[in-house]
Amino acid sequence: MTDAIGTQFQELRTLDTEGGPLVHRDTGGDGPPVVLLHGGFLDHRMWRAQVPALAGTHRVIAPDARGHGGSSVAKAPFRPADDVAALLAHLGTGPAVLVGLSMGGATAVDVAVEHPHLVRALVVSGTGTSEPEWHDPWVLERQAEQARALAAGDAARWIEEFTLYAAGPHRSLDAVDPGVVRLLREMQAHTLAKHTGAEPDHRVPVADTWARAAGIDVPVLVLNGELDSDDHHAMAERLVRTVRHGRIERVTGTAHYPNMERPDLFNAYLTDFLRSL
Repeated sequence: MTDAIGTQFQELRTLDTEGGPLVHRDTGGDGPPVVLLHGGFLDHRMWRAQVPALAGTHRVIAPDARGHGGSSVAKAPFRPADDVAALLAHLGTGPAVLVGLSMGGATAVDVAVEHPHLVRALVVSGTGTSEPEWHDPWVLERQAEQARALAAGDAARWIEEFTLYAAGPHRSLDAVDPGVVRLLREMQAHTLAKHTGAEPDHRVPVADTWARAAGIDVPVLVLNGELDSDDHHAMAERLVRTVRHGRIERVTGTAHYPNMERPDLFNAYLTDFLRSL
């Protein structure tokens, strides 16, 4: 495995599926399972400050989503929520607490509506469901710049635009810890290198997520970065209003990646929530 996907993934285990191998980190003891679902174009390494904080009391499972990190690129239609369900079935665990950021948070909500028996609670950051709405001019500008970079085949420019989400609309990237920025760029470059511009998007959406989220009957904690965009705040707040047992906390001094910028605060909120279950 290390020859194929790099030494940084040497601790990962592999689940072979019809769509190709999916890799995951599985660590900790025999405690209740917690699944950490990373953001788009990133991988399990974004949770490196959470894994040791949780592993003493929980079984911690951190997969790389299909097409990300060490996992295979999709060759056929798939749903990320079904991949998570297949992984939990393979590991013989569940129901689990799903902790997801951005894309990973949307996947966590999808699992809750499609496979509710596998979910004990949800912790979501920087998202609502897998049906986002974008209105914030700053976000729309980032998306337009990323599209231009993609059309020009300029991966470096695309990465720089995407990394700006770490700063958010209210500060410059210079205000973010250089180590966080460096890891974000490294994860994005690794995932982008797996793909080609002509590659089809095989993801199959989950339908009617906002309406179905009203049926989620497990505790939901939203941990948003205080400095994230208005759109990300609005979607998270809508999710809290939609589910039956939701509450929201803001991680001060952070934007789209609060777990990476302020792991002390993020972990404190997370561990308190886990103890309350």
